[in-house]
Amino acid sequence: MLNKFGQSGQGEARVQYLDGDFRVISPGTYVRCAVTDARIPLDELKYWSVDLQEAYALPSAVLQRHYPGALKAPS
Repeated sequence: MLNKFGQSGQGEARVQYLDGDFRVISPGTYVRCAVTDARIPLDELKYWSVDLQEAYALPSAVLQRHYPGALKAPS
C-alpha cells in the first residue's frame, strides 16, 4: 500500500532518484523514460540518472542521452 490515506496512485509517479535507489515522492505505478517517453513500471525501473533526475527504459536510452553519437551506425 503506497498511501493509506488516499488512492494508491494508478498514474505516473513522481520519483527522487538516488544513488542505487529511488524514493517515491507522489504515488503512481510508473515513470516515463526521458528519452523514449515509454512508461516504466516502478517495479521494473533499473536505469536512471541522479544528476539529471530522470529515468530510462533501456540501456540504449542511457547511451542515447549521455553519449548521443555512441549508437550511430558507422559510415
